[in-house]
Amino acid sequence: MTPIHIALAVLVTFIWGVNFTFIAWALESFPPLMLTALRFFFTAVPLVLFLKPPKFNRTLFIYAIGTFVMQYAFVFTAMHLGASAGLTALLLQVQIFITVLLAFVILGEAVSRMQIIGMVVGVLGLGVIALNLGGDMPLVGFICILIAAIGWSFGNIASKQASTQQSTSNISTALPVNSNKKASNKTSALSALALVVWGGLIACVILMLSSLLFETEAWQLATFTQASLKSWLSLGFIVYISTLIGFGLWAHLLAQNTASKVMPFALLVPIFGMATSVLFTGEVVTWWKMLAMMLILSGLILANVKIGLGRKAVLT
Repeated sequence: MTPIHIALAVLVTFIWGVNFTFIAWALESFPPLMLTALRFFFTAVPLVLFLKPPKFNRTLFIYAIGTFVMQYAFVFTAMHLGASAGLTALLLQVQIFITVLLAFVILGEAVSRMQIIGMVVGVLGLGVIALNLGGDMPLVGFICILIAAIGWSFGNIASKQASTQQSTSNISTALPVNSNKKASNKTSALSALALVVWGGLIACVILMLSSLLFETEAWQLATFTQASLKSWLSLGFIVYISTLIGFGLWAHLLAQNTASKVMPFALLVPIFGMATSVLFTGEVVTWWKMLAMMLILSGLILANVKIGLGRKAVLT
């Protein structure tokens, strides 16, 4: 990777780490399902008018439901119930372990000895958090984040399958050998962005209906007019900086470099998430949080060795 690409990778992980603090601020004015629905409404509109839709099939719907509906609805709910931004950012990364297991079961991908060791070490980190539930991580919040990680993992598998299908469909229309490589990379990045935008549209419909059903009282004009400026700005950051710009840069990096070079930078997300939560929300760093972080990050480093899962394993 070039120095510029390394800097961009660090920038994206910083954006995604900070994003958890912005989520906490947005939840001060909006209930979790409504906030998630608003996130993907503004993610999809108006870009759906300009991006060619991916193939509508079961893979796209699993991606949208797993990555967007399950992940973010349960993450936002967990934080609404009291889970701190820093611990949420850390705990959510167990999706990498779950993704490895799903890839083994569903795709038949091999699991190395180092990945098994990494998962065991990561589970020890989860155990440390589980033994200290309450306060910054209530039991219900802990369960919600684990459900979110499972949803994200299924979305990872679906996104890999979608990428494989896209590559296969492009064989017949492949560019000549001497054609412009930059044009091919641009097409790849736009296809990845289209997957997020159109997947976000599907998620928005599901989340909007869910919010209308479970958060009926929140759907009144006063919710929007009385929302603080901080919450509206936080929503803007979540949509345009974290989702669109963050994912756009990540897709660009993956188009220019191998996934094995880009994906390890994702390990910086919980570090930035914890640091910004401490600075801006007053989260207290305890010995057990540091121990859990060291165990989970160590496990992730081991499990990240040749995961081979593709291009969209991280989106916050």
